[in-house]
This record gives sequence, structure tokens and C-alpha cells, in this order.
Amino acid sequence: MRKHKPPWLKRFRLAVTGVVMAITMAVAPAAMADLNGVDISGYQSADIPSAISADFVIVKATQGLYWSNNNYATQLANADRTGKETGVYHFANGGNATAEADTFVNAVAGRVGRSILALDWEQCLAYGRYGCATANPNWGNSAWIQTWVTRVHDRTQVWPIVYVQRSAVWQVNTWVRQRCMLWVAQYANSQPTGYQPSPWNGGASGEGMTQYASTGYINGRGPLDLNRFYGDRTAWKKIACGERAGCSTGTVTTAPQVNKPAEQTPTDLNVLADKVIHGDYGNGQERINRLGGNYNAVMAIVNSKLGGGSSTQTTVTRTPSRTYVVRSGDTVSAIAERTGLKPASAWRVPSGNINRIYVGQTITYYGSVSATAAPSTTYYGSTHVVSAGESLWKIYGSGWYAAAQRNGLRPPYTIYPGQRLR
Repeated sequence: MRKHKPPWLKRFRLAVTGVVMAITMAVAPAAMADLNGVDISGYQSADIPSAISADFVIVKATQGLYWSNNNYATQLANADRTGKETGVYHFANGGNATAEADTFVNAVAGRVGRSILALDWEQCLAYGRYGCATANPNWGNSAWIQTWVTRVHDRTQVWPIVYVQRSAVWQVNTWVRQRCMLWVAQYANSQPTGYQPSPWNGGASGEGMTQYASTGYINGRGPLDLNRFYGDRTAWKKIACGERAGCSTGTVTTAPQVNKPAEQTPTDLNVLADKVIHGDYGNGQERINRLGGNYNAVMAIVNSKLGGGSSTQTTVTRTPSRTYVVRSGDTVSAIAERTGLKPASAWRVPSGNINRIYVGQTITYYGSVSATAAPSTTYYGSTHVVSAGESLWKIYGSGWYAAAQRNGLRPPYTIYPGQRLR
């Protein structure tokens, strides 16, 4: 995603435009759940989002502390007008991470809740004729990425996705990967191309989206960065919405909101307790961090509701046909264990495959009324046999990382056809 293309490279790409148009490289997005789209910057024409076939368009909003895209508003308006999903991204200069996050959030306030938020993390900030002219001073510093995404989430209640080249995925630490979807760049070659249904190495790092070309031509327009998102429009909207209320269908939210501490009232504490039982607040240290000063009071209510006191397991009664909204890191088997709604096979999911769920989806339990709840998460469930072209993200959605840990997989999280995953 080289956003400051050197002039000589632009001239070279213009020279191949005629050839590309002649051989009709543009390919319409495939009629399947996965989405095809592009990402663009300020130097590209404002009409591109309305002139090409795409499921989504991701627009550069800011870079560092002072640069902003003059075409930003028009590019997004053209994407909206033609029914495309949208994303907005910040190109990191590697300065003060908190200040850069604030610059981005201030600029994209009107898109929070309706467009995916993204960080573009690259080694080179600007290119010259002979390569990189200005380098990112914090390249290799995972803490910078974590600080930036945390600040964005604190202000918007949305976890941004993180763009990085495949060879540098290691810079996105485990803490960030458990919360933020990866958007990975790797190109098979520099040949002109249209949309590809199975990009080279797509999903190999467990990413939710792969950028596989910077030499794409769609409907005669290009060169363009081409991407494949391993999910449908609903999954896209859920990532854009994050933990916000009232935006699950893409409703515009006009300004970012800062998370407020929960009120210390019995009603609110009971609501929090119900959410803990439903798994909304995770386990262990994550639950402690998220409940803050309410932790002890809420857990006392949870134990009372479950009738478990300090015991490790409690038998509870559930109502059939319960629903649950999928969160980052979830798997159906983990949800079943955490909520006590077993077996995992009694859950119904939109894809029809309990091993394929996405953040924000509502899944439904149709099992018996008696179940056993455990305070910690243990993973059980059926196995999945890997097919050609599948990745951990494609199989498990946002629960890919939990699946990797469960199966003893390590970076680059390579899986093979015929392999059995549990």
C-alpha cells in the first residue's frame, strides 16, 4: 500500500493501461460471501469508487499528525452513493502514537460506526527514485501499534483493523491480534490483474483480508490496490460497528464517544452480571480489566444468579432458544462452555457451519434447558477437515486465533488440505 508513489512508477503504470484495457482484466466481484474491493488514497481520482465494480472501498483519511486527504469526503460520498461498504485508514508516521490516533479519530468522526477503521503500518513513509527515502522510526515496535489501536478503541468503542506486509506480521503482537483483524499485504508478482477469487497465500497469516496486488485494473481504471475480505457484508458492518449501540446495520454515528464507567446502581450491576454470564466480558484478567471497580460487586451477583458461590462448577437452568452475539476470539464450542448451553451442535449459525462464525453475528441455541456452566473457557467440539484454499480466518472467522492456539499452530499459521482442526 505505497501511498506516495514515485513519479517514474506512475509513468510506468500509465504505459500499461492500454494493454490492460485491451485484454479486459477487470473482473466483477464474485457472487459469494467473500468481498472484493480496493483501497485508495488522495492522489487517486475522486470518482474511482463510483466508476468501478467493488463490494467495498477503503479510503486514506490521514497520515501522521498533519496530512489529510483532500479527496476523502468525495471519495466516500461516491462509495456510499453506489452502495459499497467503506473503510477509512490512517497511515502511521511512527511519531507519537496517541497523538496520531487522535488526529485520525478527529478526522473520521462522521464515519465511526459505519466504516471500518484501519491502521496502515509500513516501513517506508516516502519513496524516492532509488527506493525508500524516509523510514518509519518505530518500525519493529509492537508497542506503538498497541498504543494506537487502544487509543482509537478508547475513543470510539471500535477496534480498528491493522494493515501490514506479510513478512512483518510478527510486529502485530498477540494482544492486538486478539482484538484487531489483520489486513495483510503480499503480492505474487507485479503483473496487471483483476479481482482474484483465491489470492496467492491468501489467509496464510490468519488475516481477515488480503491485499494481493497494487497493479489491479477494474472497469478500465487503475492501477489499484486489490483486496479480498474473507466475510460477507454483515461481517464487515459488525467490524465497523464494534461495541457501539445502534449501528449494527450501518447507521451513521456523527461523533466518536469515549467509554464511560458503569453507574454503581443495582439495576446496572444486574445488567452487567447478565452480560458476564452471557460471555460478553470474557474471562480472567480481561473481565477484571473491563469491569474495573464494579468487578467484585458484579461477580457477587453472578455467583448468586448461578447459585455457585466460589465453586468451580454450577448447574443452572437455561431457557431454550437463547441468542448470543459473537465477539472477537469466540468459537461456538467456547461459547457453549462459557454459557453452559451445550452441546455446541445445538447452536444454529448463519453460515450453517458452527466452525464458521464472524464478529457481530447473532447465533441461537436450541438445546435442552439443563446445562452446566464453567467459570473458565475450555474448548471442545467437532473437527473440521481443511479444504484447498481455506485459511483459519475463513474457517473460524474472528475465532481463528483461539483455533490456532487450540491446535498448536504458530506463525505463519499455515494449514494444509486434509488437516483436521478441532
